Amino acid sequence: MYSREHKQFLKKIKREKLIVRSIQILILLLFLFLWQLAASKGWINSFITSSPKAVINTLIKLSNDNLFEHIWVTIYETFISFGLGTIIGIFIATILWWNHYLFKIFDPYLTILNSLPKVALGPIIIIWCGSGIKSIIIMALLISVIITIINISVCFNSVDSNKIKLLKSFQATKNQLFFKLIFPSSITSIVSSLKINISMSLIGVIMGEFLVSKKGIGYLILYGSQIFNLNLVMTGIIVLCIVAALMYYIVLYLEKKLNK
Repeated sequence: MYSREHKQFLKKIKREKLIVRSIQILILLLFLFLWQLAASKGWINSFITSSPKAVINTLIKLSNDNLFEHIWVTIYETFISFGLGTIIGIFIATILWWNHYLFKIFDPYLTILNSLPKVALGPIIIIWCGSGIKSIIIMALLISVIITIINISVCFNSVDSNKIKLLKSFQATKNQLFFKLIFPSSITSIVSSLKINISMSLIGVIMGEFLVSKKGIGYLILYGSQIFNLNLVMTGIIVLCIVAALMYYIVLYLEKKLNK
């Protein structure tokens, strides 16, 4: 049983969360209200900025057409990229930890690749892989894998050096050191990095859809801009925000489950 003080503390935490969530919702509603008001009164050009009412109408129209197909394509490509990026990133980070010379050799290359705008590689990827889902996934991997390798390498190298020295004093092998100390100590940080990885994967997928796709949320946004249909563009952006939020909370839920 919890003590009285602990119960009061838990109530305080719940109350603070409720207040924060309420303020967040109020800010969103206020923004939508002011946006619609400005569009209705002509304070802003609704042709350029659209309006909540126009977005809802476009959303209803798309829902009766093929909106969910576009959403499914983007989600599918994102989770494929996310899964591959996480596995490849952990594998390469493990190799770099295992061989310190390799880490020293490839560290500057990883830094350069991380700072390189991946969209600049788009034309090369299209020529090599064609204009299909393969190019989109590779584009997403280029963005997510590098940051995953860097983050997880930092996690591996941030483990308490005194614990490493202690295990080495007991003649622990490299395998024992990694599986008994390094990896278990980094699990929390690895799971936390998944939130960044899912975001990077989604960014890469949208960039890929801008370049080669004929389906997906990125394609909807690009198509809307090409025909000067800003209602379609804004609808695509809002749908993308909702999808990004859902993916983030899915990973957040998994993080909480794994950390229990």
